[in-house]
Amino acid sequence: MTAKQRILAGEMHCARVPRAYWRARLDMAYAMGLSAISTYVFWNKHEPVAGSFDFDGENDVAAYVREAAAAGLDVVLRPGPYVCAEWDFGGLPAWLLDGREIALRTAAPSFMQPVRRWLRRLGDELAPLRRSRGGPIVAVQLENEYGAFGADAEYLAALRAALDDAGFGGSPYFTIDQPQDLRRGCLDGVAIAATFAAGDPKRDLGALRELRPNARLLCGEYWAGWFDRWGEPHVRRDDGAQVRDLRWMLRAGACFNVYMFHGGTNFGFLNGANASDDAPYQPVVTSYDYQAALDEAGRPTPKFYAFRREIAAAAGGLPRPLPPIPPTAAVEPFELTECAPLTQALSEPIACERPLPMERFGASFGYVLYRTALPRRSGILDVGEVRDYATVMLDGRVAGRLDRRLGERRLRLDGDGGPTVLDVLVENCGRINYGSKFCSESKGLLGRVTLDGQEIANWQVFRVNTADVAALRFRKGCAGAPAFYRGRFVMDEPADTFLDMRSLGKGVLFVNGHNAGRYWHLGPQRSLYVPGVWLKHENEIVVFDVMAMKAMFIQGTREPIIES
Repeated sequence: MTAKQRILAGEMHCARVPRAYWRARLDMAYAMGLSAISTYVFWNKHEPVAGSFDFDGENDVAAYVREAAAAGLDVVLRPGPYVCAEWDFGGLPAWLLDGREIALRTAAPSFMQPVRRWLRRLGDELAPLRRSRGGPIVAVQLENEYGAFGADAEYLAALRAALDDAGFGGSPYFTIDQPQDLRRGCLDGVAIAATFAAGDPKRDLGALRELRPNARLLCGEYWAGWFDRWGEPHVRRDDGAQVRDLRWMLRAGACFNVYMFHGGTNFGFLNGANASDDAPYQPVVTSYDYQAALDEAGRPTPKFYAFRREIAAAAGGLPRPLPPIPPTAAVEPFELTECAPLTQALSEPIACERPLPMERFGASFGYVLYRTALPRRSGILDVGEVRDYATVMLDGRVAGRLDRRLGERRLRLDGDGGPTVLDVLVENCGRINYGSKFCSESKGLLGRVTLDGQEIANWQVFRVNTADVAALRFRKGCAGAPAFYRGRFVMDEPADTFLDMRSLGKGVLFVNGHNAGRYWHLGPQRSLYVPGVWLKHENEIVVFDVMAMKAMFIQGTREPIIES
């Protein structure tokens, strides 16, 4: 974002869209009248293990940038290391929480050393695609909303040096913050962009003008929607106010980035979470539709057409041609008639005196099982702090559940008899991605586990393998939970669909081996988006569900099911 070039951008993240759909979605961005696509790069997607990088297939971010150029769009690059984005741990890799003392988002060598390694490797992929080398990348963001976290100019200067060293020095840099944080998060010599929601862009950009009187007005994120969280009402925003704001920014000559142009989906276990003093933990749902101009299935919404008209009118011409609109399809109801027990997915046990966070065992996402022996079946069980949802079992039978959202950590065990095997299955429901609690987001069981105040020692810890559901051995007629359940359906002409998960409890869905994300009976999201490129004539569905429901069936709908 420079004073010489006006950017009309929209946000879209390649990790939230199947690669086969990148070009179609980018063509829609061009058709809406945008000149650029803005994208985060999620560090934890590309360096899942420290020192081991993945830029292949769905992670080929350089191919995404080239696709944008082929669609007629420039690229605004947002490489982190921290990105927020309602993404697990704000994009930072979970191995930063493996027990080492690391001062996150500071100039400390413990943090900057892996950051420099990450940015150098990313530079190998993307630095050749800078505009100064003939590529589409026209600007590079320096961190993300740092003013809401700190005010350490030394850290921002260290990041700028790391980006220079990675080969991005020929591109304009910029910082980005909410109006009240602009001063704390800026760096001398680096452009500033403001982020804000619908309401009063003149006021919000005025805060930027006060700080940099002669600089161009830059809106780094215009929030044209919002995200949902499990167990909370569906969020709605005023499209009319957004159209008016867009019109004002177009007439004022501002650069802007519509966040999100296309939200996509938090596939797998990569949704983030929020936290506040009033709500200690608020995990984000799987859909990242964001009430965006382009919906989760890549279809234009009324907002898309309204924005398209405003941009065309400001340019003094007709709207650009519209590409084909992708279809969606329904699926007839089918039952999940086979199951496989949780025990089939357990790793070899790891012995420890006390439960430790899952990151200590090399587990970044999903589930971990803690097992020990109890001297008796009754008493008050206190498991310390639950991160984030625990299913407590005695001799394989569910005794209760504990939910971090509700601050739950104690469970009364009512039973007769002597010693019993205690299993605590803990789900990482998504790491906090924003705010002061972001830095301490280890998952699993944290703290001492006691029964009537007496500490319980000598544990076995099992990682739960959900990466290879094809290896499970299913059979008919079994029941109970937690367990894996399987069903099948046929599609004559595969197309995108929304699988209705309302008959299930809480878990994760796999479609022909692809992890489509989490579902939870709490809502507001009650269906999961399934891309047609994952489907074929005969399709296998597997769910891992921690609740035993009486009837388990699924059907596909053409539209998402969202409860207000």
